[in-house]
Amino acid sequence: MIDLHSHSSASDGARSPADSARYAIEKKLRVWALTDHDSVEGLCEAASVCASECSEMIFVPGIEINIAWQSGEFHLLGLGLKKCSDELRSTIEYLTEGRLERNQQIIDMAKKDIGIELNIDDMMAKFGTKQLGRPHFARMLAELGIVKKPQDAFDRFLGSGRPWYVKHAGEDLDVAIEAIKTSGGIPVMAHPKSIYVSLNKIEPILEDVRNRGVMGIEAYHPCVRINEGARLEEIARKLGMFVTAGSDFHGKGIRADRHLGFTAGDLKIADRFWDEELLPALGGEFDYRNTEFFKGDL
Repeated sequence: MIDLHSHSSASDGARSPADSARYAIEKKLRVWALTDHDSVEGLCEAASVCASECSEMIFVPGIEINIAWQSGEFHLLGLGLKKCSDELRSTIEYLTEGRLERNQQIIDMAKKDIGIELNIDDMMAKFGTKQLGRPHFARMLAELGIVKKPQDAFDRFLGSGRPWYVKHAGEDLDVAIEAIKTSGGIPVMAHPKSIYVSLNKIEPILEDVRNRGVMGIEAYHPCVRINEGARLEEIARKLGMFVTAGSDFHGKGIRADRHLGFTAGDLKIADRFWDEELLPALGGEFDYRNTEFFKGDL
């Protein structure tokens, strides 16, 4: 069992990078990728735990970059990162600044709407992250008793079309692709259905992103049905792209329908998505101990 898409508290996950690694070890994953939103902060910590506590597990350093897109949300995974290039560092800095501006807008609207006082620095300290996002606001509202559970905060305040929704800054796709490739990684389009284009119209879009340098698509994800994943895989084969699968796991209390090592249809993620898909794209071999994230050369 493997997982090529998960998050820690370095972005909007519940567990620290170290605890995320230990949880992957506890679940006996053979291959595990940490792909925090717009951040590589947790990769060194996770790599260290993997090496010291379960040397046989393959750790895949990664990132999930928010892309500027005309519809829905476009997220680009960078898998198998070997370093943080200047280009990737610049992208992270740009997106972090945009995230801070978005968070302040949410805070201002929360105060105006229901009179609640929130503070970015206090929330970052509370949740142990530099990448504060909507899930953190949702958890805070639940803890304060304003909503019963985090999902209620999205339904009432934070979700698309709700009163506190603010579209966050996205990187240009071509810039993000270059940032991933100069860091030694492979660009993979995460959960393609999130761009809100029907499957019978998505092929030209996937062809375009392939032509621009995206090499794979995450065909299997908890937000798609099994038959939808199969259709995305069929399109990928036609376009000469490989496919991956992930859980998009965030941890206890966050998106409770997502479980580490499981994907569409709550099925276990098969080894083939590493052995036959991502590993060949990485050149047939990968050892995170040869990356800057393990060596500490950042």
